[in-house]
Amino acid sequence: MSHHTRQRPPRTVPAGRAPDGRRIGLTLGMLVLPMYVALGAPSVALPAIGRALAVPFGATAWILAAWSLTSALAMPVAGRLLAHWSPFQVLVAGVATLAAGSALAGTGPTLSVVIVGRLIGGAGAGATVIAVFAAATALPGRQRIRALGIIAAASATASGCGTLLGGAVTAWLGWRAVLAIPVLALPLLLAALPNRRALTRSSGERNGSNGRLDIVGAAVLSVLAGSLITLLQAHSVGLPAAVTLVVAAAGALAAAGLWWRVRSTPDGFVPRRVIASRGFLAAGLIGGTVFAGYYGVLFRAPSLIEEATGGGPLEAGVLLVPAAVCSVLAGRLVGALTDRFTGWQMSAGLAALTVVGVLVVAAFDGPIPVVVGTALTVCGFAGAQAVLVNLAPDLVATDDRDTAQGLFNFMTALGGGIGPAAVAGLSGIVPAPVALAVLAALPLAGLVLSLTRRPQPIR
Repeated sequence: MSHHTRQRPPRTVPAGRAPDGRRIGLTLGMLVLPMYVALGAPSVALPAIGRALAVPFGATAWILAAWSLTSALAMPVAGRLLAHWSPFQVLVAGVATLAAGSALAGTGPTLSVVIVGRLIGGAGAGATVIAVFAAATALPGRQRIRALGIIAAASATASGCGTLLGGAVTAWLGWRAVLAIPVLALPLLLAALPNRRALTRSSGERNGSNGRLDIVGAAVLSVLAGSLITLLQAHSVGLPAAVTLVVAAAGALAAAGLWWRVRSTPDGFVPRRVIASRGFLAAGLIGGTVFAGYYGVLFRAPSLIEEATGGGPLEAGVLLVPAAVCSVLAGRLVGALTDRFTGWQMSAGLAALTVVGVLVVAAFDGPIPVVVGTALTVCGFAGAQAVLVNLAPDLVATDDRDTAQGLFNFMTALGGGIGPAAVAGLSGIVPAPVALAVLAALPLAGLVLSLTRRPQPIR
C-alpha cells in the first residue's frame, strides 16, 4: 500500500485562514435535511398512495426500498467520481439528480413511475451524502469532528421528524407533496455557495485508478444488494416462490462474482487494498448494524404509536419529535467525548445504546416506551454516524480515502435499508415484538465487533 503517491496541493481554504467546522457543518447539515426527511416521511403516506394508485399496500413498500437501494449503490460510484471532481461538483450533480427524481416521483401517474422516480432520487441522495462527508472529512482535526457532529445531528433530526412532516404534509397537501419534499434541496444548495471555496479541493488520482469505473464490479455489487433487500421483503410484498428462488440464485451468483472480482481486479470498484485495511470492514459493518436498528425502529414506531393511542400519523409524528431532538444532544456529546475515548470505544457504547432502544420498543407496550426506545436508537444512529465517518478515513491510506468513504457509506446505508425490510418481512410471520427482538441482534453484532476488533488507525 503506497503512502507516497504524488498529489496536487489541496485548495481547501485560503492561506492563513483556518476552516470553520461549525459554519461548514451547518451549511452541509442543511443540505442533508431533505434527503433524510425523505427516508421517514413517505412511510406514513403509503396507505394513501396505495389507495390513490389502486395497488396493494404491500406493493408500496418498494417506495421505501427503492430509495435505500440506489442511495447505497450511488455512494461508491460518487466516491470514485471524487478522483476527478471536487466535493462541490459532486454535490451539485447529486442535488440536481435528487430533485429531478423526487419531482418525477411526486407527479408519477402509476406506481411504476413513482418507483422509478424514487430510484433516481435515491441515487442523487447517495451522491450528495458522499459529497457532504468528503467536504467535512477534508477539514483538519477538531474542525472535522465538529462539522460531522452537526451533520449527524441534522440527519438524525430530519429522519426522526420525517414522520411528523410526512403526516402533516399528507393531511394538508397530499401524498404527492410528501414524495416531492427533497426538491427543496435545490434552493438549499444556494446556501452552500458562500462556502464554495471551502468545499472545493483537488483530490488527484487514486493509486493509478484514474477514477475509472469498474462496470462489472459495480454490477455484481448492485445485484447482490438488490437481491438482499428483495428477499427480506419477499413475504411482505407477496413475491411468488419461483421469483423468490430466482432472486436468491441471482444474489448467490452476485456474491460469488463479487468475491472473484475483488481477487482478480485489485483496483476495481471494490479495491482489495481498501477492504483489506485493518478495521475497515469492521467499521462499515458496525455502522450498518446500528443504522439497521435505528431505521427498523423508525419504520415500525409510527404504527405502534397509532395502535396504542388510536390516533393518526400526525399524532404519531408529534409524539416522536422529542426522540428526534435527542440527535442534537448525541452530536454534542460525541464532540465532547472525542478526546477521552477512542472511536472503537464510542462505537461500542453507541451500538449498546441502539440494542437497548430496540429491545425497549419490542418489550413494552404503550406510546411512552416506543418514544423512549426510539430516542435511544436516534442517539445511537447520530453518534455512530459522526464517530465512524470520522474514523473510517484513518483506517486506509490517504490516497484511498474518497473510495473508502464511498464503500463505507454504502455499507451503512445498506444497513438502513435492511432494518425496515427485515422488520416488514418478519412482521407478517411473527408478532411485531418478536420481529423487533430479532432486529436487535444486528446492533448486538455491531457491539461485539466494536469490542473485539480495535486496530490502530493509520496516521
